[in-house]
Amino acid sequence: MFESFDATLLARIQFAFTVTFHIVFPAFSIGLASYLAVLEGMWLWTNKGVYLRLFKYWMKIFAIAFGMGVVSGLVMSYQFGTNWAVFADRTGPILGPLMGYEVLSAFFLEAGFLGVMLFGMNRVGKGLHFFATLMVAAGTLFSAFWILSVNSWMHTPVGYAFNAQGQFVPDDWWAIVFNPSFPYRLVHMTLAAYLTTAFVVGAVGAFHLLKRRTDPAARVMVSMAMWMAALVAPLQLVAGDLHGLNTLEHQPAKVAAMEGHFETQQGAPLILFGLPDMQAGETKYAVEIPKLGSWILTHDWNGEITGLNAFDADERPNAAIVFWSFRVMVGIGLLMIATGLVSLWLRWRRRLFGARWFHRGLVAMGPLGFVAVVTGWITTEVGRQPYTVYGLLKTSDSIAPVAAPAVGASLLAFIVVYFIVFGAGTLYLLALMRRPVEQGESDRPDEAPTRTAGITPGPALPQGAGD
Repeated sequence: MFESFDATLLARIQFAFTVTFHIVFPAFSIGLASYLAVLEGMWLWTNKGVYLRLFKYWMKIFAIAFGMGVVSGLVMSYQFGTNWAVFADRTGPILGPLMGYEVLSAFFLEAGFLGVMLFGMNRVGKGLHFFATLMVAAGTLFSAFWILSVNSWMHTPVGYAFNAQGQFVPDDWWAIVFNPSFPYRLVHMTLAAYLTTAFVVGAVGAFHLLKRRTDPAARVMVSMAMWMAALVAPLQLVAGDLHGLNTLEHQPAKVAAMEGHFETQQGAPLILFGLPDMQAGETKYAVEIPKLGSWILTHDWNGEITGLNAFDADERPNAAIVFWSFRVMVGIGLLMIATGLVSLWLRWRRRLFGARWFHRGLVAMGPLGFVAVVTGWITTEVGRQPYTVYGLLKTSDSIAPVAAPAVGASLLAFIVVYFIVFGAGTLYLLALMRRPVEQGESDRPDEAPTRTAGITPGPALPQGAGD
């Protein structure tokens, strides 16, 4: 069935498929772990039961998402030893220890305190339980630190040498870990995780506000999510711009593909839309703004931008994929910024909890953070082609001697199993989110009656109160 296919292409598709499923769960769990820490901290600080009920509500969702992330991530490590055995052998002396550090300093931290966070609320003191929640949140961030260090080194490899077997070996661990693109990727991905989680929380809160406008827990979710959107989405724009400038310095071919520029030119336009044609070497039907591309990338209206045609044909990433995935990511980011600004205006007008059109929009935007994360990953990884270690190890030289039918058969198996297992898990997560947060119950004997931000639960709650 797969005899006529290229084994390298099938292996790339298989890895891309599994990573696409995997990346959405860490992106969610990173942001959700920090959100849980904030909720528990707010409960301890204010003694308002609504924060504790929200903590318990989202803790269940976090546990499922965390487990799905762990399971989906394990599969990728096996692919390094099967489809990509040559890559694993060549880069093992560098990437192996970094992945080991991730397990020792991040996964063990998460797993060690996860049980206390999930089951220790009534078994340990409040302070110890809060410490466990903080450690779980820190563990997710440490995990992102090491994984992004690994990925960034593959894009901007430094601090290495070659041994007699042609393997990459460490020459300067500090340079390897803190490679040139790592700080930008770490900030960009962390902010993306927080925004992704914020819009999921905002969508769930808005969904329940549409059912019951006086729901205090839903109001807290919407309010906290929109503060995150208003404050962090503009920061993500700045972080993305700095990341782009770093990419221009180290991977100019990727930036040329992102921007749809095939010819090197000064005063390059910003191409808003178009159809990049790799064979013709041009972006057809381009809708562009003169000189704005040079100003964004070089901060000079007449700055020179290197086009894809300046690189050898076998050194060019697929511009059609990179061009559009980048625009989807940026478009969603701009929509998030606009949503944050609208929320500020509604909050000022004391209409944040009464604007049903806005709540419907928030529900629709719930999954867009995941779309932005996936398209951002596609931009990054497809833009690195044709290399696994940029400029040093080509993808075609990284593949193990595997037959196309074997790779194709395992790809089909992954597709079937993933859609069944993770499809069911996702449906269960959505079912949990559809359930309202329990209202009006005392979670601790010493709790005061539930109030939040000046809101008293009940049908007499005035419109706009608590904005």
